[in-house]
Amino acid sequence: MRLLPLLCALLLLVLQGAAGLTFPQGLRQECERRRGFCSHRSCPPGISRVGICSEEDFCCRSRWYP
Repeated sequence: MRLLPLLCALLLLVLQGAAGLTFPQGLRQECERRRGFCSHRSCPPGISRVGICSEEDFCCRSRWYP
């Protein structure tokens, strides 16, 4: 019975990766190509996270930008 929660967590992790919901490890150029900008540690309020620039930088983009 203790194995069931671990199996559920593993299944969710696999499904998340298969659905493409994980943020790919990227570069600053890739972020700019996606019309975003790199922000240290977190995105400003009202700005969504669309990727990763480095270990400590996230790629951010305004929700209203096409």
